[in-house]
Amino acid sequence: MTEDLLVDQSGAILTVTFNRPKQRNAMTWDMYQGLQEACERADADEQIRVLVLRGAGGEAFVAGTDIGQFTEFDGPRGVEYEHQISTILGRLAAVNIPVVAAVEGFCIGGGLGLASVADIRICNPSAQFGVPIARTLGNCLSIGTLSVLSELLGRSRTSDLLLTARLMPAEEAVQCGYVTTVTDDVDGELAKITGRLTNNAPLTMWAIKEGLRRLNGANEVDDEDIVKTVYGSEDFSNAVHAFLNKRKPQWAGR
Repeated sequence: MTEDLLVDQSGAILTVTFNRPKQRNAMTWDMYQGLQEACERADADEQIRVLVLRGAGGEAFVAGTDIGQFTEFDGPRGVEYEHQISTILGRLAAVNIPVVAAVEGFCIGGGLGLASVADIRICNPSAQFGVPIARTLGNCLSIGTLSVLSELLGRSRTSDLLLTARLMPAEEAVQCGYVTTVTDDVDGELAKITGRLTNNAPLTMWAIKEGLRRLNGANEVDDEDIVKTVYGSEDFSNAVHAFLNKRKPQWAGR
């Protein structure tokens, strides 16, 4: 593991903490790898009954992937990246035990993807959810990620969030059913939920998760041409450098 990703087991609960608070817990490749390893650990140890995801610092869950890692991207690398993200989200979704995301502050981009494949989401009143790439980087999401968001938020709200690049506040997130609880006492609510889950029948919970996975399974759709076009564009390359230099991107549509 890395200092940027803390993994701690307390009894039957394995907690993964995204630990880059100064960068709003933006994910590095090593952090993604560490998360996959935590998933393997959760499934391999029968003493672990719940996997918890949270961000350090109280201001962000995860604010996407670290933008500095995008500077050398082109179309094929964008395709590879989206495949990597889909693999990571798929592995997290396939964890046999319940996964709880405790969101405080920003839950953006890749962070929204991670929270969305958790089984239960709670948040504090300052939480904000979204993928504002239409006004920041000019990249895109894979169809697999779009499918996850559409399933949880509905197609209309997903389109609204992505096309307008707005952030969804905590109140809206609970109203639409994306999160189960909004609370000032995230630690207390998390303790209640994990307490219930650790006392429930493991095979029953696995059967519920596996049944929902199969129910929500969809035929794969080839989106490589879409991803390659966007990540290979001048707009994306220019926007990455604009973001890193704290400038507003200029869109050319190519």
